[in-house]
Order: sequence, then structure tokens, then C-alpha cells
Amino acid sequence: MDSYRSLCLFLFLVSDVFITFGFGGTLPDNEAAALKEIAQKLGATGDVARYFNVHPCRGGGIDKDKRTKLLCNCSYEYNTVCHVTNIVFKGYNLTGSLPPEFAKLPYLQQIDLTRNFLNGTIPAEWGRLPLINVSISGNRLYGKIPRELGNISSLLELGFEANYLSGPIPLELGNLTSLLRLYMSSNDFTGELPDVLARLTNLTEFWINDNPFTGKIPDFIQNWTQLQKLSIQGTAMEGPIPSGISHLKRIIDLRISDINGTWSPFPDLGSMTSINTLFLRKCDIFGDIPSFIWNMPLLTYLDLSFNKLTGEIPGSSTSKFDSVFLTRNQLTGHVPDWIFRSGNIDLSYNNLTWEIRHSLECQGRVNLFESSSPTSNFGGDFQCSKKTLPCQHLNYYLRINCGGEEVKDINGSINYEEDLHPDGASNFFLSKNSNWGFSSTGIFMDDGNSHDTYRIAIDNISRLSMPNPKLYSTARLAPSSLSYYGFCLGNGNYNVNLHFAEILFTDDKTYASLGRRVFDVYVQEKLVLKDFNIEKEAKVGNASVRSFIANVTENTLEIRFHWAGKGTESLPNRGTYGPLISAISVEPDFVPPGNGKKIPTAAVLGIVLSAVSLVFLVLGILWKRGCLGSKSKRDQELRGLDLQTGSFTLRQIKAATNNFNVSNKIGEGGFGSVFKGVLLDGTIIAVKQLSSKSRQGNREFLNEIGMISALQHPNLVKLYGCCIEGKQLLLVYEYMENNSLARALFGKISTLPVATYASSFNMSIK
Repeated sequence: MDSYRSLCLFLFLVSDVFITFGFGGTLPDNEAAALKEIAQKLGATGDVARYFNVHPCRGGGIDKDKRTKLLCNCSYEYNTVCHVTNIVFKGYNLTGSLPPEFAKLPYLQQIDLTRNFLNGTIPAEWGRLPLINVSISGNRLYGKIPRELGNISSLLELGFEANYLSGPIPLELGNLTSLLRLYMSSNDFTGELPDVLARLTNLTEFWINDNPFTGKIPDFIQNWTQLQKLSIQGTAMEGPIPSGISHLKRIIDLRISDINGTWSPFPDLGSMTSINTLFLRKCDIFGDIPSFIWNMPLLTYLDLSFNKLTGEIPGSSTSKFDSVFLTRNQLTGHVPDWIFRSGNIDLSYNNLTWEIRHSLECQGRVNLFESSSPTSNFGGDFQCSKKTLPCQHLNYYLRINCGGEEVKDINGSINYEEDLHPDGASNFFLSKNSNWGFSSTGIFMDDGNSHDTYRIAIDNISRLSMPNPKLYSTARLAPSSLSYYGFCLGNGNYNVNLHFAEILFTDDKTYASLGRRVFDVYVQEKLVLKDFNIEKEAKVGNASVRSFIANVTENTLEIRFHWAGKGTESLPNRGTYGPLISAISVEPDFVPPGNGKKIPTAAVLGIVLSAVSLVFLVLGILWKRGCLGSKSKRDQELRGLDLQTGSFTLRQIKAATNNFNVSNKIGEGGFGSVFKGVLLDGTIIAVKQLSSKSRQGNREFLNEIGMISALQHPNLVKLYGCCIEGKQLLLVYEYMENNSLARALFGKISTLPVATYASSFNMSIK
């Protein structure tokens, strides 16, 4: 019995020692206190706060999943003492600030607070820590990068992406010679990249998208011979791409786009035999595409759009292309068969020819819009290759519910046409009525999804507060370029209304509200919106409608939405970026000519009879007022009071206006001048004197008298009469002061608006 008790006691002691020393070492009081301060500064609540306060190092710490870790190393002092080494809380929407108290954890190696709602600045105190990984991307941080971070010689990864940090890059970052990965995209960093960054020879990844960096792409990047991923998009940097880029033989992912500068030939990338993603869009590159591009063994994604590339696509290739985007270049020749077997292909806006083997090549994963004409025995009119379509009749209105179902008005008529065409990376779609279409280019990068979504719909329409929320509950989006076309439009000026609503982001205190969608808008290839941000224009849940005047000259309207590498790419998830449009409405800025329809004969007859009747009516009114009578008859009628006559002599009017003295002029217009005058009985009048240079002849003069005389209403100024002597054509009106006119215009809503000699003469009044 005693031996049994002794054995049990021994096993208990052994197990207790195992738990205490193997997994339950003691955390020093100062570190335990620091954790509580950190939790408070982070704004931690619920489980997160509990993790910081309840035995955080018991069992080696907390390792719940990839987004939740608080790890300790309990191997110190014979496994009796623990120290906090890793703190990871990703996507918890913490609303506090970055705690300087992290510096009280002297063994801390990792801080990962990605995708929260933290604000404030980066504490300089962190520069005292032996950190290996710092990731604070996707927050609301502002201010400059503290130079003290340059003291962390152990740092391997540093991520600031998607914040509001600003200022130049501190020179001290050049001391981080062990650094492998540096992510600075989507901030407000300025100035040139400092030369000291050339010391970072161990870099494998460098991302600086969406920052207003200036200067040329530096030559020193050739020192980064270990580099595997390089991304420079949406900056203000200038080209050309430095020739030293050929030294980066380990590159697997190269993205440079939307740079300014002089035109340059294609860079020498022949040594990059490991590359699988090549993105050189809008880089001012001209000339032939080098042959090595078509024979890179691992290259699957190629985007060389918006350059001035020439030459032909070779008849064979050893590359394993999944996506090829060469839109808006100057390529010529025949499209080889292997291109059609490669996946997503966009060769639009080139000068290529191809052989149509089946109709699906016209609408599917291949986009050949505005790329010459196909050669085919298939027959039919391949409208998906033409920007100008043969028109049976002209249209004057266009309304599209982008990415959504048709929207009807209260009468059941279709107000906005549906846009439910299936998703596609290289896509041209022509509507069933052939009156509109769209062209979409690109795939969403880094989202880990092989089936991208190009149409979105909001889950809860009650989140939308604008009128007609159904119109904004859906949208079409694109990762690179999205163009809508209105076909067979009558030539002339049109009002183009673009309807936007941000329905992917939120408006709460979560990281999902921190995303920034930025893109450019072109109408008829004219840049009308640069760096447009929907959420900045209208808060989430509201609509932003931007209107433009577009001139249609060849019966085609083009509206293009272009992503120039700006805005966040990782909020709320990776691959969230690019242009988004909810609806498009186009209306003529002129009176359409019956929508191209022939006017019925009965209508023409009615118009003619009405015109003849109007002429007789005018002549009758003029005869009654004496304007068509003889001078002797007119003189006889003028013997009474002036206000009772319908005709005036030139002498009377000259006397009333002091011989048309300039001091009496009260208005000037295209047809002549208006003078204030006083008749002999004291009546104040306004005299319209038609200019001798005016194109308004006698017929128009008579029409005006007839029209105004025929209208009788208390709020209309009264026409007293006229004067026709020699070359003079004069009209005499009742005079009305400006202030009286204003009262008449806005006093009575139910009555007709006032016609004055100012408004009816199209004049400016002094």
C-alpha cells in the first residue's frame, strides 16, 4: 500500500513538473502588466481582451488559427520563465491605436495587426525590439515612418500597405540589410526612392503601388538580384524601365504600369526564365514584341496593353499562357491558332486578322473587338469585331442597368435594359438589339480565386438610401479596363449620365470600410474623371451621378473605365479593386428627328394647314392694328390718345426716346436694342428697335407681332403697337421695372410666367 502511494505521488510530481516546466513557465510580472496595457490601447474586447489577461503563456500561449496568436517561449531559466514572442490579431476590427507598450516585451519577434481599424502613428519605441516581422497593413495609420525602425537589424518583413502614411522614405530604412519583404502600397509616400535602398540586397519582394512617388524608376534595383516579386503601379514615377532590370534573373512576378516619360523599346527580360507573371501595361513601350516573350517556359500571365507595340504574333509558342492581354497596340498580321487555345485572350484595338472556326470565338474568352475583320467560311456578320455597325435605324436614347436585371417604370415599360452577360476575363458582349455592347479586360490578381466575379449584387438592398435603389443594387466591375459602347446613335451632342454606388465596402468601423476604389473615366477617349473615388464622392449607400456632354460623330459612343493601378487592392479582401459602374443613361442634347421615322402624310397636311391659318391670323391682327394700312389712314387713327392706337410714327418714337439716345438703352440682343421712352401723355414704354443687320426680316417681324398680340393674359406684358417706316422696324411694349418683373414671376405659382421684352427678345438687361 505504501509503495502504491509512493508511486502515485511520484507520478503526480512528474506530471506537475512536466506541466510547469514544459508548458507552464511563469511570465514576468512586467510583461503580464504590459499585455494588459496593450489590450487597452488596442481597444480589445471580448475574447481578444481575455487572451491578453488570462494566463497568456499557459500551454505555450494561444495558437487558435492564422489570425489569432499570442505565443510564448518558455525555455528560459530551465523552462521556468516565459517571454512573449508573437502577437497576431488579424481582422478583429480593433479600434484603438498602436501601443508603444509593445516595447515592454523585450523578446517580441512578431507584430501582426493586419486588417483592423487602428489609428494613430507608428511608435518610435518599437525600434528597440528584436522584431523579425511587422505587419500593420489595412488600418487607419497616419504620419511618417519613424526613422527608429531602421535600428531593427533583425527585421525580415515590413508591411505598411493600405494606410494613410505619408512623407518621404526615411534614409534609415537602408540599414535593414536583412530585409526580405517590403510592402508599402496604397499610402501617401512622396519624393523619390532614396539611393540607400540599394543596400537592401536580400530583398525578395518589393511593392510600392498607389503612392505619389516621383522621379525615375531607379537604376539601383539591379542590385536586388534576389528579387522575386516587383510591383510599381499607380505612382508618379517616370520611365523608361531601366536596362539593369535584366540582372533580376530570379523574378517570377513583375508588374510595372502607368508610368510617364519618353517612349522606349521593349526592355531586355530574356534572362527571366522563371517568370510566370509579366505586367507591363501603359509603360510607353514601342516596337516589336521580342521573340523571347513567346518562349518563356513558365509564363502564364502576360499584359502588355496600352503601349505602341508592333509586329506580328509568331506562329508557335512554348509558353503556357493562361491569359494574354495585348489590347490597344498596333499589332498586325494573322492571329495563330495557338492563341485561341491559350485561355483568356484580349487582342482588341489592333490590326489583326484571324480565321473564325466557330461562333464562340467571337464571344467568349477571346476579345477581338476593333481588331480588323475575320476571314471565315462560317458566314454571318461578325459584329463583335467592329466598332461601327451597319444601322437599320438610328437610336437617340440608351439606358443600361450595368450588371443587373431590367428595371421598369411604373407603367411597366422597360426603363433600363438588363446587363446579365456571364463573367469573362477577355470578353466582348453585344446586346440582343445590337444597340449597345461592352468590352472587358483582365483578371483580378492575388485573390486566390480561379473564377473571378465581374458582376456584383448587394445582399441587403435596405442598405441603400438613394431613390430607385434597385438600379444601384447591382454593378459591373473589371480588374483592368471596361468599355461600354452605344451603337447606331444619331450624330450630335448627348448628355451622358454615369451612375455610381459603392456596394462592396461598408460605412462602419471595420476594415471593410477602409478600402479605396480609384479609377479613371474616359468618354469618347477624352479623360473626364481622373482618380475618381466613388466613396469619396458619395458615402456608402448613396449614389453619385456624374454627367458629361459627348459628341457623337460616327454613330458610336464609347465610355471607358480604366484602372491605373491606384486604390487599395487588399480590402476587404485581396483582389478588391478596379472600376465599378452601376448604370448608364444617355439622352440627346437636341430634339431627335422623330427617331428616324417617316412623318405620316396626315401629320404633314395638318402642319401645312396650321401654318397657313397662322399666317392669315397674323395678317388680320396687323390689319386691325393699322400696321398694314396706308399712311393717311394711320395718321387719322393716331389723332386720339397714344395708348388707344396700334400704330406709331417714327417721329413719335424718336421724341419718346430722345432720338434713341444711348442713355435710354436698357437692353441689347441679337436682333437689336431696347430703349426706354415716355409718350406725350406720360406713359412709359419700351421700344424694340430691330437692327438693320438683323436677319429678322419683315416676315419674322410680322410673326412676332402676331404671336404676342394673340396671347392675352394678366401676367403678359402688353404690345401697344408697331412702326414701319423706311428701313425701321419698331415694336412698342408696356414698360415693366425689373423688381416688378421678379414679383410677377414668383408671386403666383398657378398663373402663367411673365413674358417680358427682355426674355422674349433674348437680351441682357442693364
